[in-house]
Amino acid sequence: MTFNGFPQEGLQFLSKIITHNSKEWLDAHRDEYERCIVAPNKAYVEEMGEHLQILVPTIHAEPKTNKSLFRIYRDARFHLNDPIKTRIGIIFWQGAGHRMQSSSFYMHYDPFEIFVATGIRNFKPTLLTAYRAYIQNDERRNELHGILQNLKAKGYTLPEPKYKRMPRECDSKEAHSYLYRMGALYGYTTFPPDEIFHSEAIIDRNFKIYEDMLPLQQWLYELTLHCDTDADTFK
Repeated sequence: MTFNGFPQEGLQFLSKIITHNSKEWLDAHRDEYERCIVAPNKAYVEEMGEHLQILVPTIHAEPKTNKSLFRIYRDARFHLNDPIKTRIGIIFWQGAGHRMQSSSFYMHYDPFEIFVATGIRNFKPTLLTAYRAYIQNDERRNELHGILQNLKAKGYTLPEPKYKRMPRECDSKEAHSYLYRMGALYGYTTFPPDEIFHSEAIIDRNFKIYEDMLPLQQWLYELTLHCDTDADTFK
């Protein structure tokens, strides 16, 4: 399928879910879901994946559920009253690890906002431990600080430090010690659904964002190469 933008009907469909949030309703509108959400998402993954290979030849761009596409269903254990997501996520990741603990290019959209980001949006314990050990190297820590400052200068938003206290094993007197308190590393921007989102031009706009954020993506990829998440060790 040729990607021609995300259709208006897709956002209208997501708006309907807000009112009719049930598995039964989605099952009854499966054809509409496949046409307005799944098909353009797959086409976007294929098209954007080809672009991203220019930046990262080994990027994972797989137009399948639980790969570049996220499930439409929430975890039923915690969402009995709203089992269907009203936000659609798409991810491209690098490396052999889990996609959510890998350096990635990301986007999600709903009827009100488009969110485009690069990085890792939550460090699980193993990766957090590896990250803190990794930046005890002054050169790595200084490099990361510089990357984040450059992104801020370009107008991108960064997460605030997650932790109030300095980790016991880290030195608060070191330059840029705030980085030890981070629980995630990513840069992002948002914009409302507009004509560009509904056209093929969204490829160029998002690619420019990802290109701006490539230094962060590559820094994080190097981090993940030092982290064995299966063995729970830092190399």
